[in-house]
Amino acid sequence: MWAVARFTVLGARRPPYAGMRIRHAPALSPPPHHFLGSSRRLALSGRSLCHTGFMSDTIFVLNGPNLNLLGQRRPEVYGYTTLHDIERMVRERAADHGFDVEFMQSNHEGALVDEIQRARTRGAAIIINPAAYTHTSVALHDALEAAELPVVEVHLSNVHRREQFRHHSFVSPQATAVIAGAGAYGYVMAVDFLAQHLAE
Repeated sequence: MWAVARFTVLGARRPPYAGMRIRHAPALSPPPHHFLGSSRRLALSGRSLCHTGFMSDTIFVLNGPNLNLLGQRRPEVYGYTTLHDIERMVRERAADHGFDVEFMQSNHEGALVDEIQRARTRGAAIIINPAAYTHTSVALHDALEAAELPVVEVHLSNVHRREQFRHHSFVSPQATAVIAGAGAYGYVMAVDFLAQHLAE
């Protein structure tokens, strides 16, 4: 029913203080309450900074053309879950992991490119269901390449069991993982994967 492919495991970086001997180090105060959601991830060395040089706690969830019609358009293929339902599921699961979510849908390729570029400087990772742009958009491919963030490509249906033209993706070469055929739950799986991936 679903597939996950092309995982990239980030190597742990050796911290600059490795090998140093610290004597009589003062005890650190606990982080402020508003910071607790991200403190456990900041303590892990595998995460990279976004391009502003700051650590981000935001996953960008981007949805392509016609996904605003979920629940109405071909429910035998895409299911009865609406995009609003998916947004709620994603926000709840992301909050469980201590992440915020930027969630958007557009029927316009340029708007999706703009959002990917915004994620480049403000996001920790991207979940994207490019919909029909999966098979046509070099622009999305190039924007994701420039973003240099972990990316999960999500498809509600198993595109590899459908028409031949849906078998090629311009997004997959830039994806850390691909989830297809799990329906709306694929978005939740993507959040879980990124939470683990970013902690490595």
